[in-house]
Amino acid sequence: MKHADEFRDPQLTRNLARAITAASRKPVRFMELCGTHTMAIARHGLLEMLPPTVELVSGPGCPVCVTATEEIDRAVKLARQPGVVVATFGDLLRVPGSQSSLARERAAGAKVEIVYSPLDALELAKRQTASQVVFLGIGFETTAPTVAAAMAMAKNQGLLNFSVLAAHKLLPPAMEALLTGPSLGLHGFICPGHVTTVIGTAAYEEVVARHGLPCVVAGFEPADILATLLMLVKQAEAGQARVEIQYRRAVSPQGNPQAREMMNQVFQPVDAAWRGLGVIPQSGLEPGPDYRELDARRRFDLEVPPAHDPPACRCGDVLRGLCRPPDCKLFAAVCTPTQPVGPCMVSQEGTCAAWFKYRRA
Repeated sequence: MKHADEFRDPQLTRNLARAITAASRKPVRFMELCGTHTMAIARHGLLEMLPPTVELVSGPGCPVCVTATEEIDRAVKLARQPGVVVATFGDLLRVPGSQSSLARERAAGAKVEIVYSPLDALELAKRQTASQVVFLGIGFETTAPTVAAAMAMAKNQGLLNFSVLAAHKLLPPAMEALLTGPSLGLHGFICPGHVTTVIGTAAYEEVVARHGLPCVVAGFEPADILATLLMLVKQAEAGQARVEIQYRRAVSPQGNPQAREMMNQVFQPVDAAWRGLGVIPQSGLEPGPDYRELDARRRFDLEVPPAHDPPACRCGDVLRGLCRPPDCKLFAAVCTPTQPVGPCMVSQEGTCAAWFKYRRA
């Protein structure tokens, strides 16, 4: 198979669903770790194709959603400073902080620009030399190398009005945190294709060895996800636990060493706060010693008070797999895509957004 359309073939998906049903004898619960998988599962109605023995639960796979409220508050404080232009991906614009959001600050006159890559922010800094342009570095290992490359370019070009507010997250430490917290009754992970193109499969080996849970790296089309589930079911039924790649047309075991080298050249691991998961050791990234002059936390006063999330919002529990969106009393009643209370309803990769759009009927 060479083209994505082939992985959407209805007959192929039906055959895979039947194979899962035939292979599955005992109840299993798998977690997807990518927001794009969450959206694809909901959009294509894959849950309805599975036997009752196979349950899927969404995890912390949405980078915008897992960004702690304190980070949003820092971005808001940054946007309020004179002479600062905040450059951000669009998903982050409407995520609520403790008291405001970047969208509200923009409406009030703050300079907040939506960009599509860190290099766009770099070009913005070159054009607006009288302003300090700060890019909000949000995302997993997929986006961190591109942000690192932009920072390296800024340093090499002597661009003094560019910096990054880094809030990147590393996925394997979050997997460990999920498995050492309250029991989720998991039997395996659907691992993210995009992240694994960078980090490779070795990153999951420790999780498999320590917890005895299979990990399968999945593509993003319906047949990709169903084929991944079949691989997970077969491992669970056989009592096996290993790392497998379903998404072989894009993912290799070694990942992308050049991207990792760039990421490691610019960033260093640091303890980081995750929404719903708390502080996870060595799960975030901050600019290393050679790039501290491009660290917005050092360039600006970004101290903020402890954040307070809406008490009824269960976004954190959704991200940990402890509940589903309808279990939150705000879902679809008070919290909607046009009036989101939590980030899980804001992001295009958010679990609540996926359920609201595709699974309310």
